Amino acid sequence: MKSLQVITLGCSKNTVDTEHLLFQIRDSFEIVPEGEERPVDYLLINTCGFIGDAKQQSIDTILSQVGRKNSGEIGKIFVFGCLSQRYMSEMPSLIPEVDSWFGARDLDPLIRALGCTPDHSSDHKRILTDRTHPYAYLKISEGCDRRCSYCAIPFIRGAHRSVPIETLVKEAEDLAEKGIKELVLIAQDTTFYGLDLYHKRCLAELLRRLSDVDGIEWIRIHYSYPADFPEDVLDEMALNPKVCRYMDIPLQHISDKVLDNMHRHVDGAWTRALIGKMRSRVPGLVLRTTMIVGHPGEGKKEFEELLDFVREARFERLGAFMYSEEEGTYGAEHFRDSISPKTKQARLDALMSLQSGISFAYNSSRVGTEEKVLIDDFVDGTFICRSEFESPEVDGEILVKYSPEAFGGIEPYSLVGEFITVRITGAFDYDLTAELLNI
Repeated sequence: MKSLQVITLGCSKNTVDTEHLLFQIRDSFEIVPEGEERPVDYLLINTCGFIGDAKQQSIDTILSQVGRKNSGEIGKIFVFGCLSQRYMSEMPSLIPEVDSWFGARDLDPLIRALGCTPDHSSDHKRILTDRTHPYAYLKISEGCDRRCSYCAIPFIRGAHRSVPIETLVKEAEDLAEKGIKELVLIAQDTTFYGLDLYHKRCLAELLRRLSDVDGIEWIRIHYSYPADFPEDVLDEMALNPKVCRYMDIPLQHISDKVLDNMHRHVDGAWTRALIGKMRSRVPGLVLRTTMIVGHPGEGKKEFEELLDFVREARFERLGAFMYSEEEGTYGAEHFRDSISPKTKQARLDALMSLQSGISFAYNSSRVGTEEKVLIDDFVDGTFICRSEFESPEVDGEILVKYSPEAFGGIEPYSLVGEFITVRITGAFDYDLTAELLNI
């Protein structure tokens, strides 16, 4: 049996694609885990092509693996994903050492090129590439019908396509059988879910159906678009104990001028009203958002407005990016990227400094509270945990020191993937410390 390894770059959506691919070819190849350094017959690279840094990482990875191929460590290299989808006409001539290129929407041709036959009756099956953590991402749709001026995703990933509810429930059941306790719902826009298949937004219905799956204890929503937000999701979040009181909603800005240039189809007043409605209808809700600084149209006035909004909204979680002009987007064709990198960096630093204080204040308010947490890992004598208010990989962690006395002599690694109750004892800008109350 020939050996095959996949290197997955970019976002969690790429990880899910890789896991579905691996299931389709599982019987034909010895699958070598990513990161294991050994010669392989086939190396597949799942690339990201979203912004400049991600594109460079993909290209650097391809070139480094070409070096391994030239030294005889790799038989064939296949590249797929967003970078090759976006630059399919250029890449083969630029890096001819790659044996085949496939786009982000070409999983079936890739499977056939590997000598296998796609089996769509198994679309709900995956081989998890991370078996150490009790959470998994569930991609509920592909593509995007939005046309934000800065974003290349629509012409990379194509139009919005929802995965049928029945398929997602089967996938969740399969993940639960593998020991997964938490599902993180992802898509280019999770709030758009269902419009193409069912002619209505069905995210709330999907949440109800997934919460019926035995073994799944937490369901978390990521990548929610603010325009036309389906408010029945808030009811589900407030009343359904399995749906985390946590919402990832990338707002990108608050200035009417900048939002209009971004083609976000909302204005500042509407955004403020939505945030207020979310907090009032879901008591204790934690909001995570992302902002873009340095977008065309953002002058000093607009940036100060953004800072004022962040002070006012007090997002528990916030990430930010500097605007990156991407060829092929409306922004690149119609706006001039006139803000200097130095100014963009200064604005990013100012925004994140402000958010650091807000995050610390929120974490400090939790000291002394009792919380149910999920143990993600055990490292150097410490349990790495999260409550419903921390999402994996992007948020802080709750750190609980292990001692045989406190844990009744239970072998610590046996507790990874289990829920425990803790009392928060200390706060930092992003992480928390806690002590065990009960198992």
